[in-house]
Amino acid sequence: MSNDPETARQIEELSLDDRPLLVLDVDDVLLEFMRPFPRFLDERGFNLTMASFRLTGNVAERDTGRLADQAQVWALLDEFFHLQAQWQEVTAGAADALDRLGRSAEIVMLTAMPHRHRATRRAHLDALGLHFPLLTTEMAKGPAVAKLRGQGNRPVAFVDDQPPNHVSVRESVADAHLFHLMADNSLRAFLPPLPSDIHVVHDWNEATPRIAQALGL
Repeated sequence: MSNDPETARQIEELSLDDRPLLVLDVDDVLLEFMRPFPRFLDERGFNLTMASFRLTGNVAERDTGRLADQAQVWALLDEFFHLQAQWQEVTAGAADALDRLGRSAEIVMLTAMPHRHRATRRAHLDALGLHFPLLTTEMAKGPAVAKLRGQGNRPVAFVDDQPPNHVSVRESVADAHLFHLMADNSLRAFLPPLPSDIHVVHDWNEATPRIAQALGL
């Protein structure tokens, strides 16, 4: 069972499906995040200077240089997600990839964000033509992927830009095929080496055939 009871409730609402399962992150996998977010910050008097692969410690007031604390960063993220339809576009190649893969696989979008933003994200994804089921979680993704898979041994592929999410899925679904995809590959320079069982893909053109092969499509 998912460790997040609300995520578990959302999963229970889905129809049973025995097709190969593809679970996709949203931010910087299906929707642009790290490209529009600095523009959003700039309009609010902040700069983003990426000295590490995290937001807290890298968001600073433009006029004073003072770093925003965790509470301020969360507040800015909360506003961004509330206004996401004004800022976030589909990542290059994602729509075509999902159209192809969705013909033979069950596709579920699993986004790490406060549950209160689910309806806003759902409406935005629908407006962009991404009508696949959307789950939100405020806890680790691994248990949610395990619950999505169900009791059988159907193939599972997971695509995310955050290494800890891959680690969580590996702990819960030992045979899952893990794909690390980032809309902005320049950020890879801030990451430590990934475990060898996580497949690095640099865009959806590269990812699509490899996911299809992993799922036996």
